[in-house]
Amino acid sequence: MPETLLFHSDYDDAAAWSGALKGQLPDLDIVVSTQPYDPAAVRYALVWQPPMGFFAPLANLALVTNLGAGVDALVGRADLPGVPVTRICDPEMARMMASFVLMAVLRHARDVPELERARRARRWHWVNPRTAGEITVGILGLGELGARAAREVAGQGFRVKGWSRSPKRLTGIETVHGLGALDGFLADVEILVVMLPLTPQTRHVLDARRLALLPKGAKLINVARGPVVDEQALIAALRSGHMESATLDVFEAEPLPQDSPLWEMENVLITPHLASVAIPASAAAQIAENIRRLRRGEAPLFQVEPERGY
Repeated sequence: MPETLLFHSDYDDAAAWSGALKGQLPDLDIVVSTQPYDPAAVRYALVWQPPMGFFAPLANLALVTNLGAGVDALVGRADLPGVPVTRICDPEMARMMASFVLMAVLRHARDVPELERARRARRWHWVNPRTAGEITVGILGLGELGARAAREVAGQGFRVKGWSRSPKRLTGIETVHGLGALDGFLADVEILVVMLPLTPQTRHVLDARRLALLPKGAKLINVARGPVVDEQALIAALRSGHMESATLDVFEAEPLPQDSPLWEMENVLITPHLASVAIPASAAAQIAENIRRLRRGEAPLFQVEPERGY
């Protein structure tokens, strides 16, 4: 009897994932959660933000793979006891994230938001360019994606600093670690890039007090999770002028509500959580390998540690 993989995502292309996985595992039966399926046949699940209770009927579930790097939606769920949860660790995702971060950093470093405002006003506006070495970029979170982004930005000549929960060493990049070092880390960061996973410890870690520690005129880029930043405190900092501008790919509520003040703010670029996404053609091999490993009685790769939240 063929094993079944259950696919669930409101955003990803089910047909593309099905085709890529079939190319790796022709014997795998792939069903989409919006179609009828037999819960007892499901051995594997490939998901992005499934609703609560989603896993409860899947009595024979053996593996869950998250369609992305952030797994906060799968941590601490009562409907998912004792089942390995893995994240996708795909070089294409890291490359995509690094290029998005670099784009956002360059946009702020070259004062593009200010030039865009001048264009809308039909005003010829000169902004004196600075060299990359004059600008300090802080990367908050030095996991796989954060470290790749830090190297990409440093390669353009920026002074790059990195903060992480535990010690990390990156050649050519000044690193500090631990919550006690965070306040000092923020003090001279002109462009702050948020790349932390969402855990109970990181929720609102950038609150009003810590945002105020950034130098006046600082810029913020959030490509991690919305609730890492206190959104109301960020709005206040942008309105007051303490923070000059922001690039936001993630938000406390997604999709961003129509009544959010962020929509009306000319100094904010809003993108719909697309800085980095899993690509079926490159990521299917990793998912298939984990299924093969389970079939051989081996532990899957890239398992999430629930006690850490990532």
